[in-house]
Amino acid sequence: MAAEEGVVIACHNKDEFDAQMTKAKEAGKVVIIDFTASWCGPCRFIAPVFAEYAKKFPGAVFLKVDVDELKEVAEKYNVEAMPTFLFIKDGAEADKVVGARKDDLQNTIEKHVGATAASASA
Repeated sequence: MAAEEGVVIACHNKDEFDAQMTKAKEAGKVVIIDFTASWCGPCRFIAPVFAEYAKKFPGAVFLKVDVDELKEVAEKYNVEAMPTFLFIKDGAEADKVVGARKDDLQNTIEKHVGATAASASA
């Protein structure tokens, strides 16, 4: 698991997504899912920021889901706009940030993962 800390894990099929979700739940970690699309300009803008947060907050699991590639996952979580960042705690939706809103995203990560994780690894 340590090898996957600090990185964004792209899920390309439902089995891969389900496996990551199960692993994170068993480890007691918050999962932050970036629902994105290749044609989405704001998604491309926020992607490097999301990757930076993955490094800053190793206590969470950062997943990336292309809504065109994994429609069923996007539908399961009622994702209607991109980017949508979904926060999953103990297998249930805990929070959501819609749009490429860097500050809101960081604040929500800190709320669920803890600001101490950022300062400890800085």
